[in-house]
Amino acid sequence: MDDKQQLRQQIRTQLGRMTEEQRIDKSQKACKLLIETPQFHSANTIMTFLSLPHEVDTANFILFSWQHSKTIAVPKISWQQRHMIAVEITSLETGIATEAGGLRNPVTGTPVLLEDIDLIVTPGMAFDIKGNRLGRGGSYYDRFFSNEKLRAIKCGFSFSEQLLDSVPITEHDRPVDMLVTDEGVTYFKKK
Repeated sequence: MDDKQQLRQQIRTQLGRMTEEQRIDKSQKACKLLIETPQFHSANTIMTFLSLPHEVDTANFILFSWQHSKTIAVPKISWQQRHMIAVEITSLETGIATEAGGLRNPVTGTPVLLEDIDLIVTPGMAFDIKGNRLGRGGSYYDRFFSNEKLRAIKCGFSFSEQLLDSVPITEHDRPVDMLVTDEGVTYFKKK
């Protein structure tokens, strides 16, 4: 088992110990901090994610964004092509299929142009103090972030338990510009 797999396993175990009450409370705190950022306020089109059961719950953030006339896009994953695109959603109830592992994937939705996205709120298994991100291992976000048309601010979104001193990275891994957890907002210096 490599370093990344081992770390993912450790994080999964740690997150699995969190109670439902803790998860709800921490998710609400993280969402509140995210909507207070200038990056949120200046964004018109936001790409975020539909949370897995052990991730920060993005539902309140999405609802708040709609109430403030923001366009919300989420990843639509094509497993065959190992690729994802951003599609606009207008409901958390309809047009979404729950797939293996609890992943919710939109079945419908209008594709959003990469250059129109202002802010990408991205999940991760772990983030480190330099803005490096450890994903689930599929490299979907790293490939998405590599597109030269993308101008959006990349914001990691996780529980404070997922912020580590360092995570193992390869040359394909793409860092985030900022990180929001239930305990605060961190901005990373550009290299």
